[in-house]
Amino acid sequence: MPKEATLKIMMDAELKAQAEALYSQLGTSFAEAIRIFAKQSVQEKALPFKVHIPENQNNLNQRIGIAKGKFVVPDDIDKYNDEITNAFRGL
Repeated sequence: MPKEATLKIMMDAELKAQAEALYSQLGTSFAEAIRIFAKQSVQEKALPFKVHIPENQNNLNQRIGIAKGKFVVPDDIDKYNDEITNAFRGL
């Protein structure tokens, strides 16, 4: 069995609760979603979503990351959810 490692991150409690609720609705856990994110990142050798600086700097509601709002969640972020779910089913 491979060695396991622990990842500890700090985040806003409300964001954590929202993410846990979301992933629960999707039939998985927040921890499993992070494992999926890591596997997909390693497989693609990149972030598994498009990161860009938006043309419209006024849209602050979709900002993510620790870069003081320089990154946004793309409008089509959910475009590949079904494909990603199917790719990791059974892992």
